[in-house]
Amino acid sequence: MSFLQSIYDGYRDLMDNKSDPRTKDWPLMSSPFPTIAISLSYAYFVKVLGPRLMENRKPFQLRGVLICYNAIQVIFSTWLFYEACVAGWLTGYSYTCQPVDYSRSPKAIRMAHGCWWYFFSKFTEFFDTLFFVMRKRYDQVSTLHVIHHGIMPVSVWWGVKFTPGGHSSFFGFLNTFVHIVMYTYYMLAAMGPKVQKYLWWKKYLTVLQMIQFILVMVHAFQLLFKNDCNYPIAFAYWIGAHAVMFYFLFSGFYKQAYTKKQKDAEQRRLIAQKKEIEENGTHKQMNGKTQIYENPGTVEDSYSTTRQRVFVGSNNWICQPVNVN
Repeated sequence: MSFLQSIYDGYRDLMDNKSDPRTKDWPLMSSPFPTIAISLSYAYFVKVLGPRLMENRKPFQLRGVLICYNAIQVIFSTWLFYEACVAGWLTGYSYTCQPVDYSRSPKAIRMAHGCWWYFFSKFTEFFDTLFFVMRKRYDQVSTLHVIHHGIMPVSVWWGVKFTPGGHSSFFGFLNTFVHIVMYTYYMLAAMGPKVQKYLWWKKYLTVLQMIQFILVMVHAFQLLFKNDCNYPIAFAYWIGAHAVMFYFLFSGFYKQAYTKKQKDAEQRRLIAQKKEIEENGTHKQMNGKTQIYENPGTVEDSYSTTRQRVFVGSNNWICQPVNVN
């Protein structure tokens, strides 16, 4: 019992005496357990309960809902990015080592509020997955997708509780910018085929995500070599480790979704081209030798037809609104 009591006392000391007193009474900030419970409930619903509820139902058509939801997310992300800029990252924050301002100055409170709203945005992003389930797009509810969305609220909670601002808020600063681009893409993709044909740049969203994680890694781990502002080094490890994990998850997704499928599509194109040549060629015997006579346009026409078929099929796949954040 004394061991359990010491653990509880240490936990209470951490929550009550070592956290930021400015945020302790804000919604969901008194304890990490409500946030953990919400995240676990999300994972259970999208992987187990949701598909069961949809098993005997037709997929919902949510085009209007998706357009509105993604438009709201674009506006929300733009506001969060603006707040991060004016509260620090474009108004005096150091990119090499930035301590947390725990004062109650207007600028420090503005940054702390921005951090809490960024934390709150991680819950609104759950709707991405809920809409996939309602539309029976279970292929989009991947392990990467669920891990990325499920772990973020819990991770950000610790930052808001102990360091709402300062060096580690650089991740939120970059992430909200990426989300402006990402939700703009989703909004346009939800508008249908007339708009989707212009969305050739989907794979570059994943590239943008990976660049984001590289920048966060460099920015966080530089404190391991020089920490002249005495920023809590544990949070540098925490943010940097998340960036490393997400970088490899997203790079694996990129290789699977684009590099491998492009190679497979090229292989199918070559096979189809060869098959069409064989089917259109005619064999005749001349002077005791076998010659192959082909229509002069056969090879070129076959390539054009096959290329068009592969391109159209690939384009239709690319334009599906898939969350990779």
